Amino acid sequence: MPQKTYSKKLKESVFKRLAPPNAEKVPDLAKELNIPVNTLYTWRAKVLKESSPTSKKSRKWTSKDKFQAVLETASLSELETSKYCREKGIHVEELKNWVKQCQNANDTSFEDPKELKDSLKNKQHKIKKLQKELRHKEKALAETAALLVLRKKADAIWGDHEEE
Repeated sequence: MPQKTYSKKLKESVFKRLAPPNAEKVPDLAKELNIPVNTLYTWRAKVLKESSPTSKKSRKWTSKDKFQAVLETASLSELETSKYCREKGIHVEELKNWVKQCQNANDTSFEDPKELKDSLKNKQHKIKKLQKELRHKEKALAETAALLVLRKKADAIWGDHEEE
């Protein structure tokens, strides 16, 4: 069966009717225009892709994108903000969370780099000292173990001195 072609003018009018924010339902439009439902779903996917190329799932938004959204909506009314969120494919609650994150971004306190450097230097010095002490103790332990082994061997060869 040959594929039916539709005029450019018809496609454009259908695209407008399928586009957000007032998108019509595909089955109703298919019945009204006598166009297969699958064709309209294909067209709708194309419209949605073209109408919001920047729209992406909120978890895939970069920090820069989120900040940009906060800036763009800062002066908007609640109604305008809702419309913006629908166009971008995000929830108003997500945007509110992003606003809070931006407001709290500089609340964290940072330590002075010089103090961090001094602290690191002190800890490295302490580590070296402990490693040196550990090496001395290991040597002393090895020496003690060697002396005990020699004593046992000597006792085995010449007998126990305490028995005499």
